[in-house]
Amino acid sequence: MDRDELIAAIHSRYTSPSLWTIGITTNPARRKEEHERDGNVNWYVWEADSLSVARDVEKHFLDKGMKGGEGGDIDDRKTVYVYIF
Repeated sequence: MDRDELIAAIHSRYTSPSLWTIGITTNPARRKEEHERDGNVNWYVWEADSLSVARDVEKHFLDKGMKGGEGGDIDDRKTVYVYIF
């Protein structure tokens, strides 16, 4: 998905940004499992067109008050996903 598609998709899933966490990863199954162990059950994930799109979308929502941190669990040679929980 491109930047605008990702932003629209994420906006359709959350209520208040401060109640959600955003991240990026190349291994969404592993990240979901890690976060579910911490008790997080609402999980959404989207494939980004590129690492730069994923980073831009992550920053957009961090600036709006979502929890998380820039960086993510990234291997530049693989598909990048944006997730929220």
